[in-house]
Amino acid sequence: MSEKKDPWGMDRYNFKMPNFNFKKSLILPVLLIIIVLWALTGIYIVDANQQAVVKRFGKISKVVGPGPHYHFPYPVETVNKADVTDVHRLEIGYRTYANGETKLVENEAQMLTGDENIVNLDVIVQYRIGDIVKYMYNIDNVLSTIKQVSESSMREIVGKRKIDYILTVGKSEIQIKALEMIQNILNDYESGIQIVAVQLQDVNPPDEVVSAFRDVASAREDKSRLINEAQSYVNKVIPQARGEAAAMILNAEAYKEEKVQRAKGDAEKFTVTLKSYKQSPKLTRERLYLEKMQTVISKGDFHIFDSQISNINTFIGLENLKRSVK
Repeated sequence: MSEKKDPWGMDRYNFKMPNFNFKKSLILPVLLIIIVLWALTGIYIVDANQQAVVKRFGKISKVVGPGPHYHFPYPVETVNKADVTDVHRLEIGYRTYANGETKLVENEAQMLTGDENIVNLDVIVQYRIGDIVKYMYNIDNVLSTIKQVSESSMREIVGKRKIDYILTVGKSEIQIKALEMIQNILNDYESGIQIVAVQLQDVNPPDEVVSAFRDVASAREDKSRLINEAQSYVNKVIPQARGEAAAMILNAEAYKEEKVQRAKGDAEKFTVTLKSYKQSPKLTRERLYLEKMQTVISKGDFHIFDSQISNINTFIGLENLKRSVK
């Protein structure tokens, strides 16, 4: 049997395949490098405003706070982080855009009041994470849940109150009630959410009737103003009238006391005079006459003249009269 020859003459070259077998001594270093790199992936840092939940084989192992930490890398342990100090904001009834403009969302804003009127409410709900474990694993779509709970709570509260109360003095009370109701519902859900504040940004009737409500509000303001003015007038006049009445009473009492004391003095004087008269009637009569004449004459000037009116003399006082009579 003849030997086949290479038609290309390649048989004259003796080719041999190289030996690519790795030495067993290189396997261990490579494995060590892989293990080290895998282990280094377990280093993680939790920011100052965060907490982290460490899960081992899908089961919660621990909750850690800010700082550098280590966990067994995936798939042994996994880490989920969340901001627990930041206060988040949720808008209901309107949306604020990046350029600062706001737009009404009617299906959220329009609510029915207890007296069957419609009112538009723009609400801000502020919240933060209170329990990171409950927040992450107890409910799905946290933002949607908070929005639905907040909107339903506001509708229930508004539906039990009249529109006049909502548009005027009821804002603070509604905010407090809404915060309590939303928080209670979220606690029942074990959501881990803490409601920080509920704020009514704007409360208005629908655009179709806003002018009529403004007239009503203006009338209420006029009513309040007139009531305040009347109350101010009352507060001014009544004390003044009371003061005048008290002054009149004091004057009357003083006048009464004066008259009573004077009457008592006259009575005592009369008693003394009567006693003197009984002892010496003639002398007493002359004395009384002279005293009376002195009183009368001392009040003015008297002119005494004769029948011919030839001489007119002016006498002032009782002493002059006595001299003229003599």
